[in-house]
Amino acid sequence: MDRRTLLKNLGMVSLLPFGRAGWALAGDNPAPAGKRMIVVMLRGAVDGLNVVVPNSDSDYYALRSSIAIPKPGTDGGALDLDGHFGLHPALAPILPLWQSRKLAFVHACGSPDPTRSHFDAQDYMESGTPGVKSTGTGWMNRALGTLPQRPGTLEAVSFGPVLPRIFSGPGAVANVPLGREASRATAMDKAEINEDFDRMYADKGSLGDAYREGRKSRQQILSDLSDADVKEMKEADNGAPSPKGFALDTAQLATLLQRTPELQLAFMQLGGWDTHVNQGGSKGQLANHLQPLAEGLALLANQLGPQFDDTVIVVMSEFGRTAHENGNNGTDHGHGNVMWVLGGPVAGGKVYGDWPGLSASGLHEGRDLAVTTDFRTVLARVCEQHLRLPDRHLDAVFPQAPRTGAGNVKHLLSA
Repeated sequence: MDRRTLLKNLGMVSLLPFGRAGWALAGDNPAPAGKRMIVVMLRGAVDGLNVVVPNSDSDYYALRSSIAIPKPGTDGGALDLDGHFGLHPALAPILPLWQSRKLAFVHACGSPDPTRSHFDAQDYMESGTPGVKSTGTGWMNRALGTLPQRPGTLEAVSFGPVLPRIFSGPGAVANVPLGREASRATAMDKAEINEDFDRMYADKGSLGDAYREGRKSRQQILSDLSDADVKEMKEADNGAPSPKGFALDTAQLATLLQRTPELQLAFMQLGGWDTHVNQGGSKGQLANHLQPLAEGLALLANQLGPQFDDTVIVVMSEFGRTAHENGNNGTDHGHGNVMWVLGGPVAGGKVYGDWPGLSASGLHEGRDLAVTTDFRTVLARVCEQHLRLPDRHLDAVFPQAPRTGAGNVKHLLSA
C-alpha cells in the first residue's frame, strides 16, 4: 500500500497530496487577498431544463407533458426571472440573490465532449480537459498552484470522505468530513499513531513539512468547530440523516471561511440527481433535492455577510438530461445544462449564454439541449476576472479551452 492510500484509509484529514512543486506558478498578478471561489458539483446530472425553465418555449411543454414546470403565475409555476426563463419553485430561497443581482445562470452550457457516461463526464469537468483521460491533475489543483504560496496556511478545502478528482495533483488540499462526521475522531487523532507518523516524517525535508502542515490543518479545522456547532449538528440529525444536511455543511464552510482569511478555494459535492424514474415537476424527487440545495446556498451567502462580496460560487453538473421525458416520468442522460454563478462580483439578474431552443432541428443528436457555451469558458472567466489569473496561468489551468464564442458570458462578472 502506498503512502497516499495508507493516509486515506486511516481517515487523515490533512493536506493531500504532498508538495506543490509541479505548479508553483505564482508570482505575478496574484489573487487579491480575500478573494474566494467555491465550486459545488451536482453529481448525477441535474435536469437543467427544470432548474431554469424556458417557460416561453412551447417546445418545452410539448416535450414534457408530465414533468414540465408550469408557467409563472399558475399553481406550482416557475418563479419568473426575465419573461423567457423561470426558476423552479423549490429554489425560492435563492430568488432574493437573483433580485439583488448576485445570482446569474449560463444556459445551454456544458462540455464539448458528447459522452453520456457519468464517470467520464465528471472526470472531464474535474480535469478541465474534455475528451482527454490522461490528464493527471484536476483544474482546481492547478488553479491552486497559481495562487500565492503561504506556508503553514489553509488555502484550499474539499468537503467529503475522499479527495475528489478536481483537486488531484501536487497542491496541498485539506479534506474535511461532512456534517456530523466533521468532528468525529479519526485514526490520526490517536496519540500512538500520531507518534509513529511523527517519527516516520521526522527530518524528511519537504515531505515532512507537508505532513506537519497536514497535522496543523486538521487541528485548525477541529478548533473552528465549537461545542455548540457540534451540538447543533447532532440535534438536526435526530437519529436519522437530515434532508437539509447541505445547510449544515455550508454553515461549516462559512465558519471556516470567516476564521481562515487565507482560504481561497473550496469544493463541495451533492449526489442524487440521476432522475430516470419519477422525477416529478414542481413537487417530487427533483424538487426535494433542489430545496435543501437552495437553502444551503442561501445560508452560505447570508452567513458570509460582507465576505460574500469577495466570493464567487459556481454550481455545475456533468451534463444535462434529455429534452423529452421518458416513459417512466423521468429523463435520461443528455448534453447541455445550466451553470449557476453566485456572489458579490457577479453581474447577476441575467441568464447568460446563447439559447438554441428545443425545436427538433436545434436539439443535439435530436434529443438533448445543445451546448453553446463551453463550461471552461465560464470557469476561466471567474479565474481571470475574480482570482486575477493572467493568460499564461489560464492556459495552464484550462489548456486548449476556447477564449471566444461565449457570447455575453464575457460580462458575467462585474469589472
